[in-house]
Amino acid sequence: MEYYLAPSILSADFSHLGDDIRAVKECGAKILHFDVMDGLFVPSISFGMPVLKSIRPLTDMFYDVHLMIRDPERYIDAFADAGADGITVHAEACVHLDRVLDQIHDRGLKTGVALNPATPLHVLDYVYDKTDMILLMSVNPGFGGQKLIPAVLDKIAKLRGILDEKGLPAWIEVDGGINAKTIGSVIDAGANVFVAGSAVFGTGIETRYRELEALLPTE
Repeated sequence: MEYYLAPSILSADFSHLGDDIRAVKECGAKILHFDVMDGLFVPSISFGMPVLKSIRPLTDMFYDVHLMIRDPERYIDAFADAGADGITVHAEACVHLDRVLDQIHDRGLKTGVALNPATPLHVLDYVYDKTDMILLMSVNPGFGGQKLIPAVLDKIAKLRGILDEKGLPAWIEVDGGINAKTIGSVIDAGANVFVAGSAVFGTGIETRYRELEALLPTE
């Protein structure tokens, strides 16, 4: 299994966003995470297509777009046009989840389904075959800098067991409270992609990134 850090630009300094993105790219980051918030599905408002489009030329990293918005099917084409490589939607925000995943795949992008901490895994029962990645929120979405909810570790382990039993290659991504103190338990539970915001961005990005990267398994 391959393991990846996915730095979240939500915690970057937008006064020099390009420099922050280049810094994680130079550290070897393969995935860049975009937390898109609408102020309705979650309390906060973050950024949208113009930001994604403006920084798309900066790097060939996989642009992992996490839509924390209601009725995300309205914006799939726009984010695809702006340069997304993968789009993750919340099961709780979709009336017709199956249809939205088809819409993402039809644009040639990787699909992701996100679940909030209290959302049970069984909502995935009929879409596993259309899901390239499952994002388990380890905090309640809407704000950066929150502490990881310990109960989510058991949820990660259960999902890993389901994927292994079914022989499915979907990645398990975890978002929320990932730092040097928590990443080990998340790895042990079975995840392989780790969204890190405040643990990476800030003073000394290179040092922060490499210290967290050093905790990832090497095989």
